Amino acid sequence: MDHIASHGDTAQIVHLYDGQNIPKLDVFDILLVLGGPMDVWETEAHPWLALEKRAIREWVLDLRRPFFGICLGHQLLVDALGGRCARMTSPEIGVLPITLTDPARHDPLFQASKYQFPVLQWHGVEAVELPLGAVVLARSNICAVQILRVFDNAWGVQFHPELVRGTIESWMGDPANYQSAVEWLGTAEAVGTMTRESNEIAADQFKATSEIYNRLRQI
Repeated sequence: MDHIASHGDTAQIVHLYDGQNIPKLDVFDILLVLGGPMDVWETEAHPWLALEKRAIREWVLDLRRPFFGICLGHQLLVDALGGRCARMTSPEIGVLPITLTDPARHDPLFQASKYQFPVLQWHGVEAVELPLGAVVLARSNICAVQILRVFDNAWGVQFHPELVRGTIESWMGDPANYQSAVEWLGTAEAVGTMTRESNEIAADQFKATSEIYNRLRQI
């Protein structure tokens, strides 16, 4: 929201999980889809996921306007456009490096990014089959699709670029999140390490996402 406000833009936030309806899409310029604890295939438990996928298809394929998905939003983009996501053998969690691919050097959003940089990971699902027209822009050691672009107007990132200082402390305030982090990382000490390392990269992440948002506005 800081980047949106800094450009004088306005945003309408829609909480589908809370029963809010998807507004008429053609009055908006950019669609941002964020993360969540549910999986893309859990449409019976979360019926709104089907509506969200339909809206993503309309936005990307029919309106052809800029889309940016984060974590679950990245997976929803893949699923909505005909790809497939599946559970990972081992979840990816913590501050870990990702590496750009050659096509990223010519990508409108990521061409100025460093070849390798650390990001915050927190996911147990990954894209395993890509939609038609998708290009992989970054990967990590255990996840082959960290950033992708579909056509010339839609991007998804598997990691959490929305990270700011204090993000992990906020997440760990939820007992379920904290328990999951301890189970995935193995110890409470490892959760503390993730918290410290996340805060250390937060300033760089904020600068990077500001630049990405600025480029997204120009698509």
